[in-house]
Amino acid sequence: MAVRIRLPGGTLKMKVYRELRERERARRIPVLKLGSLYFSCRPRPLNDQPDDDPNRSRAAP
Repeated sequence: MAVRIRLPGGTLKMKVYRELRERERARRIPVLKLGSLYFSCRPRPLNDQPDDDPNRSRAAP
């Protein structure tokens, strides 16, 4: 069972080898192995992060 931990910059996932996706096995995304657990981090897309100024319009004038 994979464990997901939501962080301000993205999601940290803990998995065993058989649960890894192909891109994680191929190390196309950063993966850290500690013992039998694999840790990967998926950054949050920029459009999911809150704006600094909520009054600012996203549309261009």
